[in-house]
Amino acid sequence: MPPHVETTDPDGVDYGWVMQTTFVLTIVVGAPVVAALSLFVELPSWGQRANFAIRTGAVVWLCIGIPVYLYARRRVGASEA
Repeated sequence: MPPHVETTDPDGVDYGWVMQTTFVLTIVVGAPVVAALSLFVELPSWGQRANFAIRTGAVVWLCIGIPVYLYARRRVGASEA
């Protein structure tokens, strides 16, 4: 018999859900955004391309992660009321 798999019942915001959702949305939304923005910038070397992708991706990650967290927090607040 396989060992029992633990489950969680988080109090408050489920940070695992927030991180997973942020990860998926950042890839789905962020990759096209970074690619579109790179069309307007001259990036002659691979180092400059990587630097651009990291910097732009970080901004996209924050712009997605913060609303996802606020949504989860509001959702928890609505279920507690």
